[in-house]
Amino acid sequence: MEEEIQKQAKSDNMDSKYVNKKDSLINTFFYPNFKPVKKLGEGSFGKVYKVVSNKKYYAMKLENKKHSQGLLESEATIMTYLKGPNIPNVELFTQNDEFNILIMELMGKSLEDLININKKFSIKTVCMLAYQMINILQYIHEKHIIHRDIKPDNFVMGLNENNAHLYIIDFGLSKKYRSSKTLMQYPLIKRKKLVGTARYASIHALEEFEQSRRDDLESVGYVLIYFLKGRLPWQGLKAKGKEERYMKILTKKKEIKSEELCKGFPFIFQNFVHYSKNLDYLEEPDYENLKDMFVKCINNELNDNFDFIYDWTTTFDIKKRKDFNNDLNSYYQFSEKSVNRRQTESIIYKKKKNKEVTTTNGNNLTLYRTIPTEGNNILNNSKNNNSNINVIFEKKKLDDNASSRCCIM
Repeated sequence: MEEEIQKQAKSDNMDSKYVNKKDSLINTFFYPNFKPVKKLGEGSFGKVYKVVSNKKYYAMKLENKKHSQGLLESEATIMTYLKGPNIPNVELFTQNDEFNILIMELMGKSLEDLININKKFSIKTVCMLAYQMINILQYIHEKHIIHRDIKPDNFVMGLNENNAHLYIIDFGLSKKYRSSKTLMQYPLIKRKKLVGTARYASIHALEEFEQSRRDDLESVGYVLIYFLKGRLPWQGLKAKGKEERYMKILTKKKEIKSEELCKGFPFIFQNFVHYSKNLDYLEEPDYENLKDMFVKCINNELNDNFDFIYDWTTTFDIKKRKDFNNDLNSYYQFSEKSVNRRQTESIIYKKKKNKEVTTTNGNNLTLYRTIPTEGNNILNNSKNNNSNINVIFEKKKLDDNASSRCCIM
């Protein structure tokens, strides 16, 4: 155990040196109590770093204010509002003169990272992932939120004792799809741009229509086929520009039949893709039946167990996971424990300027922290229509206009 800790410390020290030398941002950026250790990635949103504070690791996401559309603050708001199983904890959201900063629970590898290593996933692994994806979306949708950017990069595995469980991340494009008071769904309208990632976006999303629960589910279907085949039929299409590429992807998705897309795999995948593509805008998906079908596929068609042993699971973890014994109760116990822990905290997201810290480059850093509330979590109390979080959601509508940017495929 001590050797592992020493190896980790040595690795972190090397990563920290690399970051400081290669990343000019770290030379000028300073955040109290959080030391950058390793750069995890970057994209159109900004950069993500692994940071350490009091010997505990976190993920720090930076968004440059000059090029931002307020997506990081929206993401922090939604993640804190959802605060449940399979969603990383938000440590805090803060700002300085140059950056929006989100510090949250550190996660493991994304499913995109894992598929790049494995090239394809087995049917059993895909079924176990499908079950958890549907379960996560069911929880989010019941909280009146749709994700709108379902893709392998945005599903990650947990760490340590939670490394068998799937988490969802990146809520920058997420929004409410219905009123939390009346449960009335917002009207179906034509948008100006695609919201999401073209490769996995639903047909309706590519046609630039307002999205709902069905669109998240259809995207899951395309992700599952990608895992099984390692490639989708509309990847690599030649096009002169982004708009032409999107049109070709849309045409291909419309032309290809579910049976052709899922040929060579259990019928459940064809059934899932066909079902999700034919849901109505207002229709609630049958989450429980869909989850049950993937469990039955493992038990009956594959004659195997739902044991959380994936293609990438190590021998050491296999020994530990034998305790699951095809019993999903362990999964639900994990979910209930996570919900209870987070509800006990009874926290809502609320801006509060509680102190200022001067950074090394002279900027003032204003901290915005999560604020404890008394009693039960008021977010779950639909009768409390005056809660601060509802004001944020209704007033800003989760910054829907800013969230309309298009992710490049």
